[in-house]
Amino acid sequence: MTADTPLIDCRDLVRIFSAEGVEVQALQGLDLEVRRGELTAVVGASGSGKSTLLGILSGLDTPTAGSATVDGHDLLAMRGSERTRYRRRSVGYVWQETSRNLLPYLSVAENVAAVLAIGGTARRERPTRTAELLAALEIGELADRRPQQLSGGQRQRAAIAAALANVPAVLLADEPTGELDEASSEAVLEALRDVNERLGATVLVVTHDPGVASHVRRTVQIRDGRTSSEVLRSTRRTSDGGEEHVAREVAVLDRVGRLQLPPEYLAALSLRDRVRLELQEDHVRVLPEHADDEEAGA
Repeated sequence: MTADTPLIDCRDLVRIFSAEGVEVQALQGLDLEVRRGELTAVVGASGSGKSTLLGILSGLDTPTAGSATVDGHDLLAMRGSERTRYRRRSVGYVWQETSRNLLPYLSVAENVAAVLAIGGTARRERPTRTAELLAALEIGELADRRPQQLSGGQRQRAAIAAALANVPAVLLADEPTGELDEASSEAVLEALRDVNERLGATVLVVTHDPGVASHVRRTVQIRDGRTSSEVLRSTRRTSDGGEEHVAREVAVLDRVGRLQLPPEYLAALSLRDRVRLELQEDHVRVLPEHADDEEAGA
């Protein structure tokens, strides 16, 4: 991989599920790029395809068509032992259900050490690596506790530590705040941002909660199985020396020229079925099909 190659690169990704003779197209030509070191949130309503995307990126599912690579691994071509190694070494995963992330009969430290053992880390190196991760997640004092002795937020922090144990190329988090109260959710999101900034971890969070957006620099919106828009956030200096937070929303244009207009735009201008496009010198106008007829009648 070169420096310019995306860590995650999905092109025209399609996933079709079949059940009892009925086909459901969960992903309909999705495109997504994530660069190494990014903290990105993928947001969308239930059924938009975001969890299907995460299943493919984690190696738990296989796309029907298109292409998807993560850290140089071709997710369509992977088979058997390569897929197992990929899931153990290249991706870390945090589930929404806090009970799924940790073994209940092991302590927090033992859970992290177990992941290290599965990944092939030498026994003598595991205590040091475990202590470093728990300290980074600010739960070092909880090392000897079992999951049922922790709060929901503490369990998710421990889950993040375990997911990062083998230094994966990317950390995938599926609705990591879905079972938590507001205060615990804030703490977990701050933990994800912290491991991104301090440890350099590439983090991809999938959620339906728009509040997650304020904790990340980039938000990708999925609608009907495609990426529809992105919000990019940055900080800039003001004339008086202060800081100003800037958010810029852009629509995603795929390789064949398709884009999804935001629902509020469609409603405001009553756009449906067909629209007129007019090429101007520096922009494209999108008009209702009979805009001229309406103007003439007026």
